[in-house]
Amino acid sequence: MTERAPAKVRARAEIDLAALRANVRALREHAPGAAFMAVVKADAYGHGMIPCARAAREAGATWIGTATPEEALAVRAAGIGGRVMCWLWTPGGPWREAIEADLDMSVSGMWALDEVTAAAREAGRPARIQLKADTGLGRNGCLPADWPELVAAAVAAEREGLVTVTGLWSHFACADEPGHPSIAAQLTCFREMVSFAEEHGVRPEVRHIANSPGTLTLPETHFDLVRPGIAMYGISPSPEIGTPEDFGLRPVMRLSASLALVKHAPGGLGVSYGHHYVTPGATTLGLVPLGYADGIPRHASGTGPVLIGGKRRTVAGRVAMDQFVVDLGGDEPVAGDEAVLFGPGDRGEPTAEDWAQAAGTIAYEIVTRIGARVPRVYIDDAGDTDDVDDGGAARE
Repeated sequence: MTERAPAKVRARAEIDLAALRANVRALREHAPGAAFMAVVKADAYGHGMIPCARAAREAGATWIGTATPEEALAVRAAGIGGRVMCWLWTPGGPWREAIEADLDMSVSGMWALDEVTAAAREAGRPARIQLKADTGLGRNGCLPADWPELVAAAVAAEREGLVTVTGLWSHFACADEPGHPSIAAQLTCFREMVSFAEEHGVRPEVRHIANSPGTLTLPETHFDLVRPGIAMYGISPSPEIGTPEDFGLRPVMRLSASLALVKHAPGGLGVSYGHHYVTPGATTLGLVPLGYADGIPRHASGTGPVLIGGKRRTVAGRVAMDQFVVDLGGDEPVAGDEAVLFGPGDRGEPTAEDWAQAAGTIAYEIVTRIGARVPRVYIDDAGDTDDVDDGGAARE
């Protein structure tokens, strides 16, 4: 990749599609016997759903996964073919549109099966559904006690030509905590629920439970398909299981801004709301034009790391809605110079994990919350930055 020119806009999130494709290939090597679902929900964890879905397909992803049907329909509207699955449904959802768009739809309970079969009758074609088992996450999915009823109803609907049951699946609660007893318990439960369904007539194309940590560290969970999410974007699911480098991954997003102001300040000057930071002596202050409206966590006030002029700085005082201040310690960059909030980390810049530690959260949240006011600039092998997006839920 070519050297990046200084930022010429208020802020930008550079998305390295070459890194994303390399991450997909690396993750596929961790599960060589399984199909690969690229999870692009939540605007690809803040990276841009459509460009990332396309790049993942180019790298060999056989499925695309979204949370909401609206996300999946946007993938189809962008002309992306192949298998696309969505799993977060509410009553009255766009079942018929999903059937006509050839989506795979998750069903967790009888209300959803009733609605999807009604939509299949209206559409005049069977719906592709996957039955989700709640094996211990306690969130979406069908509990073991209700599983026989759901399986029987799904098999009956399949015999009637209203559905095709394409998959059986579940989700881990603690796969990012090595050795947690719930992992083995959920895996046992999943095997039992899959066996029951198959004994009663379900013939799934795919059985799947492995998320990012499962894909990376639990080969016994790979079954027919793996569903990496955060790892595809070059972020470790948990520091406890390893760094991105440990798994051959590279962070895909680099967030930067142009300094809006640099000024001399006396000692004893209160900085930002509440004066939680007071300059200890004469210094220079730099204004970074990003705030919690852009997704910068207010909980990182006083702790968030930033690279300016080759040196690590820290947020001085509170993060405001649109901006925050750093104490430059007497250094004098100029307005327009670049402040790098996070990136891969190999040029001295902080990482999303650094910000997560500063804010007391997880790196998933740091990248996903970067808002639509921050343009996504798509970088590829040639260093091309022409593909600039200034916002929107399904970015081209």
